[in-house]
Amino acid sequence: MFKLRFLTAGESHGRGLVGIIEGIPANLEINPEDIDRELMRRQAGFGRGGRMKIEADRVEIIGGVRWGLTMGSPLALFIRNRDWENWRRGMSPAREERGSAPPVTRPRPGHADLPGVLKYGQRDIRNILERSSARETAMRVAVGAVARRLLEEFGIAVGGFVTAIGDVSMEIEPSQLMEEDLRSLSAAAEASELRCPEADTAARMREAVERAAEGGYSLGGTFLVYAVGVPVGLGSHIQWDRRLDARLAHAFLGIQAVKGVEIGGGFEMSRRPGAEVMDEIFPASTGRGFTRKTNHSGGIEGGISNGMPVVVRAAMKPIPTQRRPLRSVDIETGGTVEAAYERSDVCAVPAATVIGEAMTALVLADAFLEKFGGDSVEETRRNYEGFLKSL
Repeated sequence: MFKLRFLTAGESHGRGLVGIIEGIPANLEINPEDIDRELMRRQAGFGRGGRMKIEADRVEIIGGVRWGLTMGSPLALFIRNRDWENWRRGMSPAREERGSAPPVTRPRPGHADLPGVLKYGQRDIRNILERSSARETAMRVAVGAVARRLLEEFGIAVGGFVTAIGDVSMEIEPSQLMEEDLRSLSAAAEASELRCPEADTAARMREAVERAAEGGYSLGGTFLVYAVGVPVGLGSHIQWDRRLDARLAHAFLGIQAVKGVEIGGGFEMSRRPGAEVMDEIFPASTGRGFTRKTNHSGGIEGGISNGMPVVVRAAMKPIPTQRRPLRSVDIETGGTVEAAYERSDVCAVPAATVIGEAMTALVLADAFLEKFGGDSVEETRRNYEGFLKSL
């Protein structure tokens, strides 16, 4: 039974985005500025499209918080779409506005366009693309910021950085990155418009994005998200859907355009002998306990967090919308056409990193509350501290 759950609603060019997050304990301090900061991080990054020049996302907390503290009831969040002013008739819920915008009938390869209209019996692709758009992730970042605040209360920090864009990549070995390394790389990435901590690599990434923009195509890449301060015992081995790594993979693959996920060493572990990729266990240097010198497992063994940093790396495909359109078929005429073009990014890997952080925070907050419970932050803290003492 999940302790934390959330839903989002709203379309890319509708009035706005709505989010409800349930399960946050009472007495957690929440400020809109905490959420707005994460929304700003999502909007930043070289390679973003014209939509980011229109929107300046700010959250409105319309339920669940009183005088800066959560009340234990669901939080309701709202983000206005500034572009709604240009779409009042075209996206109006009123039936008398029906037909005020021409239908989109040329599906874009790689998007939800064609399977969506076939599944839902639509003749206007806009009824699919408005919701499948990555604009929806703005609200996921907002609810993720709430989860992040909860984790911060218990010393858990989440961060991330871009490791590759196109064929330009960092030379990195996740198994060797300990907490200090991860925090340092994330801090350096915050100063980069590509969210890459290596200045030379970031410069080459920028050149690759510029070439893509000039050529009318898009670029994907990979990004790494981590969490440090995660206690042992989150998740479980007893059922497939309670495994922490499975829950993280589910969350990451729910991000638009993400097509691959690895925990820790992931795919590299499959190519090396077992003796080289298992994280040997040593006595702690001080007091009782255990330590590791490597983190090939990415902080999760048997579906359970083991106290090491949780490390997830994801692969994002190039955004399907191309300024130089791909070939397609008109769903009305059946004729060969060029795919429709909707205003889009050239590269959104830096933004995907922030979304990945949000999803990581949501999964870990859910697992944390599942383990330690509590209807208030104070009760959760007592449960948590009692568990730590038992170790």
